[in-house]
Amino acid sequence: MKILYAIQGTGNGHLSRAREIIPLLKQKGELDLLISGTQADVDLPYPVKYRFKGLCFVFGKKGGIDVMATYRKGNLKRLYEEIKSLPVENYDLVISDFEPVSAWACKRKHKHCVGLSHQGAVVHKNAPKPDKKDLIGKAILLHYAPVSKVYGFHFAEYGENIFTPVIRSEIRKQTVESKPHYTVYLPAYSDKRIIRILSGIKDIEWQVFSKHSKKTYREENIFIRPIENEAFIKSMLSCTGILCGAGFETPAEALYLKKKLLVIPMKGQYEQQCNAAALATLNVPVLKSLKAKHLDKIKSWTREKQSVPVFFPDITEEILNRVIRENITPAISPVQILGTAVHSLKVLKEKSLEQILKQSGD
Repeated sequence: MKILYAIQGTGNGHLSRAREIIPLLKQKGELDLLISGTQADVDLPYPVKYRFKGLCFVFGKKGGIDVMATYRKGNLKRLYEEIKSLPVENYDLVISDFEPVSAWACKRKHKHCVGLSHQGAVVHKNAPKPDKKDLIGKAILLHYAPVSKVYGFHFAEYGENIFTPVIRSEIRKQTVESKPHYTVYLPAYSDKRIIRILSGIKDIEWQVFSKHSKKTYREENIFIRPIENEAFIKSMLSCTGILCGAGFETPAEALYLKKKLLVIPMKGQYEQQCNAAALATLNVPVLKSLKAKHLDKIKSWTREKQSVPVFFPDITEEILNRVIRENITPAISPVQILGTAVHSLKVLKEKSLEQILKQSGD
């Protein structure tokens, strides 16, 4: 069985989840990998057959998407050429983690495509949504990477084919500690903004993982460093709390580790607004933005205890087995083919004999 696993490369959550899924898929068949997008900071320690620019969003520094940078990097003609060039017909199973090139290539060639992503769960009718409607944001989630069948991950099992998060083995197998520092990951904000706000809480060490800095430095009680997978995991495992965007993987891992959690959803990003709505139902505090007027709320969060009971079992292989079972037509063996042929000949002979006898009787 030939499998194509296509991964969205914008943000780190998709690739973090892929690091757990890839070894299991390699056991199921001959696996090729595809990545599109350019905004991830997590390495993938496996050979990638297809690398595309795709259609990605660029993080800004004021809490949202950088629209102009996204527009400049976008190239619909190039995207169309990438879609045309991808030979999805050569695969028995195509799995897309919100990856547009593979999804649209399958749609173009009328090929079955399986969606295995967080975004697939976000749009489920039972999943929590923000009070403010965003028709454009919802349309993007529905049509950015169209698939034939959806399997999704979310903070809770909101419906059929919706599963709890894939937690990295790097997280599951480690010893959890509780040291005084707080881990910060807010890729949509500049280092300058983060330092200006968090410096107002001087009795806490803030370990900030920056998407905008290539060097490590410290300003008083704020420690800035580039994003690096092992360092980030080490900081999360030993922190008191985690302040991050309302993505999916980092909040899910924070909940699994039983860490205090405070989230700030990106502006104009419907998926994160939906995530924030879901986290709010779990009593996780949510801020609208990182501004000085919210400093007291951040201070209160650091002073309070927080307990959010969740159960995120390790069922990734069970999910993949189900995906394969429900989306692959079993191959017919040569013995089955021969048996079918013999049966057909037998039926044909019997019908011919019946017709001859009938004609003789006439």
